[in-house]
This record gives sequence, C-alpha cells and structure tokens, in this order.
Amino acid sequence: MVAATEPASRPQDVLAGGTFLFQEVGSTRILTPEGFSEEQRLFFKTALQFCREQVLPQAARIEGKDNALLRDLLRRAGDLGLLSVDIAETYGGTGLDKTTSLLLAEAMSLLGSWSVTSSAHTGIGSLPIVWFGNEAQKAKYLPKLATGEWVAAYALTEQGSGSDARGAKTKAVKSQDGKHYVLNGSKLYITNAAFADVFVVFAQVDGDKFTGFIVEKDTPGLTVGPEEHKMGIRGSSTCPLYFEDALVPVENLLGELGKGHRIAFNILNYGRLKLGAGVIGSMKLQLQSALKFAQERKQFKAPIATFPLIREKLARMATLVYAVESMTYRTAGLVDGRLASKERSDADYDAHVIAAMEEFATEASIMKVFGSEAIGFLVDDAVQVHGGAGYIEEYPVERAYRDARINRIFEGTNEINRMLITGMLLKRAVKGDLPLFAQARSVAEELGRGERPRAGRHDALANEEIAAECAKHLAIHGMRLAAETFGTELDKHQEVMAALADVVMDAYALDSMVTRTRQGATSGVLDPVRVALVRLYAMESTTRAFERTRRALCATLKGDALSLELKRLSALDAFTPYDPAELRETLVAGLEEAGGYPYNPL
Repeated sequence: MVAATEPASRPQDVLAGGTFLFQEVGSTRILTPEGFSEEQRLFFKTALQFCREQVLPQAARIEGKDNALLRDLLRRAGDLGLLSVDIAETYGGTGLDKTTSLLLAEAMSLLGSWSVTSSAHTGIGSLPIVWFGNEAQKAKYLPKLATGEWVAAYALTEQGSGSDARGAKTKAVKSQDGKHYVLNGSKLYITNAAFADVFVVFAQVDGDKFTGFIVEKDTPGLTVGPEEHKMGIRGSSTCPLYFEDALVPVENLLGELGKGHRIAFNILNYGRLKLGAGVIGSMKLQLQSALKFAQERKQFKAPIATFPLIREKLARMATLVYAVESMTYRTAGLVDGRLASKERSDADYDAHVIAAMEEFATEASIMKVFGSEAIGFLVDDAVQVHGGAGYIEEYPVERAYRDARINRIFEGTNEINRMLITGMLLKRAVKGDLPLFAQARSVAEELGRGERPRAGRHDALANEEIAAECAKHLAIHGMRLAAETFGTELDKHQEVMAALADVVMDAYALDSMVTRTRQGATSGVLDPVRVALVRLYAMESTTRAFERTRRALCATLKGDALSLELKRLSALDAFTPYDPAELRETLVAGLEEAGGYPYNPL
C-alpha cells in the first residue's frame, strides 16, 4: 500500500458537463458513496429494506402479472416517502436532492419488474408534471402521485417513432367549442398502462406542433389495450393505448404548445441518469448470489469458488459494480452541485433542475449506455457461474438475465445514446462551451513529439491515472480528426461516433474510479482491494480504448494521413504489464470477506 495525496478541492457547481475530459484526474473532488449524508443513507436503507422484505418475497406473484399487488406495493412505498423525493413539499413531496433520488433507484432495482414499475411512476410519469406543469396541474396531480394513491405513466413511443420522438403521428386538434383537444392515434409499450390513473401523452397539434398533455384514465375515447407478453420484466404492466376522438380538457395541455420536445428530451436525460443507478442494486445482488452459489457448489471435490476462471468472473463482476457506482454518484454530485445555491421553494427551482439535466446530458447518456451494458455483462457471468442452474426458473439469476436485456433499449437505444455522447460534446465545443479543439491542438503537438501524459501523483494508481489521461487524449484527438474530416456530415458516420463514444465512456469510468479510490484513502493509505478493482478495469479498458480509437481513425482517414496518425497514436498505448492472478486473488478475497460487494453505502 502506498500513501495517497489528497486531490485539490473545488466547488462542483462551477463545473460544466463534459469537463472531465479536460481536467486532470483528481483535480476536483467528486461525490462518492463514502461521502453520503446520514439522511441519504437512511433513505437508502429504508428503500432497501422495503425492497428486500416486501418486494422480493412477492417476486413470483409479480412475475405472474399481479397488477393489483404492484399497485398496492406502490401505495406502501408512498406511505414510506419513497415516491416523493422529486416532488416539492408544497405538493406533498419531500423535495430532496438528486443523489437521494438515485439512491432510491438503486435500492428499488433488486427486482427488474418492480424497478421498472416504480421508476416509471416516479420518473418519466410524474416528473413532466413536476417540471412543466402549471400550479393548478401540480396541485391536482402531484399530492396523489406522491403517495401512490394515483399511478403515473408516460406515453411517447409509437409504431413509427421511438428514439425519433418528434416523428409521432398521434394528432390533436381543438374542438369546435374550444374546451377540449381531440386526440387520435396510438401509443406502444406503455409501462404501468393497465393500472395507471394519469398518462403524460405526446401528440402533434394541428399536425406539426409536438405537444404534451395530461390524460386521465377515464378520458372518453381512451382505450388501454391488452398486456404485452415480454421476454423480461414480465411482471411490469406494458400495454398499448388507443385514442379515438379522445376528449382532453384544454387545461390539461402540459407546458407550452409546440414545445413537447423540451419535456420529452429533458425527462429522458433524467431517466438515463436514473437508469445508471437503477442497475446497481441488481448488479450487487447478483454478484452476492453468484459468490454464495460458487462457495456452495462443489465439483471435483472442491467448491467452484476456488477455481481460477470462476474467481476471474467474480472479480470482473465486482469491477463493473465499482465502475458504475463511481460514475453514477459522481454525476449525481455534479447535478446537485449545480442546484446547491437554489432553495427548493424558489419559484424557478424546477427550471434550474431542467438546466442542470441539460448541462449533464452527456454524462446521463454515458450512464445509460455504460450501466445497461455493465449489468448485461454481469448477469451473463452470473448465469455462467451458476452453470445449468442459471438456466432454471427456480434460480433468480434466470429472471435477472432476461430482465437486464431491456435496459439497452429503453430511455433511447444505446445506439442513439452513443451518437449523442459524441455529438453533444462536439456541439458544445463548436459553441465554445468546451475547450475541445484547443485541447486537441495541444494533444496533437504532444503526439508529434511522441509524448504521453504523466502521472500527477506517484502512488499505487499512477499507471491507472496515466491510462485515464491517455483515454481522454484518444477521445479528444479522435473527435477533432472526425470533425475536421466530415464536418456537418459526421452524424452520417455512426461507426466513428460510436467508437469514440466508447473511448469517452472508458475515460469517465477510469477517471471516476481512480479519483474515488484516492479520496477514500484511510490515513493516506489506499485500500488494496479498491486498487485491484481500478487496476483490473484499467487493464481491460486501456486495450479497448486504443482499439476503438484506431477503428475510428481507419473509418475517418485514408492513405498516408491514416498511416501517420496510427503511428503517432502509439504514444497513447498505455498498457502496463500486470499479474491477472494476483489482481484476481486480491479482489475476490475482499468479496469473500464481505460476503459480496464490499462497499455498500450503509
């Protein structure tokens, strides 16, 4: 163990979205689970206990589409204050910070169907009214949504429009008497539809004004279709909606006429961030279950937990948990930092929340893609650890495997979000909000001299710090070359944008993990298990980031220009030799001692 130097401290509320690409690792303190307040921990503990004691024991009934039970569970959660964190006290909520909101999303994620049900209600169902509703709408709907007396749902997707939200075909025209909007069309894949009391619905007013509406379940002309039978999250309600001359009072128009895209996109930003938190609980549970199974299952007269390839899987699973957790709560801290100067009672507070979510839209997309794919990798390893048992319904990992797949589709597909990550960074750079092009010039000069980043701290994570900085340089250099080559046509070269988005994600993950580990040092001494977690991630991501950048360059440049850049790129190959067995044993020993993931925020 090596002494660690404390990072410099600067207020998080001065940081802009995407800033991590241009700051040295650890130059700014970040929020980590080790820094949660007692109130945040108490809410997390309450939600975790509720999920363990009242939700998981009912998993079979929930999986059997017991909608009455789901509704009852929502009401019980409401009684505990678990549905109202994002709602102001004025309207019956608790009005707490976004970190607490994400902690509840983590705690509620132990069972996929319940996670989707509760998050659809508290997030995409209720937040459009929280952020964009007028006073009368908030007073009417939010107190009932806060307690779970009423259940909310969000209706955006149609047969011909999903990620392309503004391509919706559902139409709305004002009635002759001017008292209603008449809606015609349909919506698909609506979570909570079978038992929701209120829907946030999007339609084209007069054919070209994309607008949001609050539609109650008893609205004349609204029909809820039959339940869909899904691969995973089978217990959650998913139905189509049909509007046939549905009469929606004019006072139920949500936000501004023709500005429905502001509602849809900002709600999706928050939903993407919450998805990052909403996979962590399940990841930890499946890691714990896989460890326990491996310790009890014997082959060749020995527990399979003693086999190196099984231990390798357990180590990789823990590394993914640490990565997602570190990135998620770092981002939560950034959002809360932006809101720290505002009081929840301020008239413009919700406008500041929307602005904060827009500011960190890149990080939200990162969390959506990274989190959804991390849980996919983790549950796949968990099934493999269980062997044949992992394929049998008796074991919860079978359900977890199916449930995890949807995460890569909803809240905007991972393909769309990869495009957004690169696109938003470049758009902000063009506007002058990020110093990407100036930094890229510096990177190019360093590469021309065959230089690579150096560590600012000479401790056990110095090489991992260098790897994080190299990943940033790779991303910045690749984005500059792509922008210069393709200009405004870059969005047509999706393979380039997606590859560079992967590099950006690895840079954010490794930066967050190194910074968190150093901040968590005890008396200046780094925790060896945390160091092993970071090092294992660095070893795998370093090769991946270099390969993704090379792929992007091969799709961007030709001939001598390509040869020159590939040669220059070699300076950023930050691979450092390591002993995989030593890392694995350090890591798994920590898991065995803790009986699972060792860094839970309790």
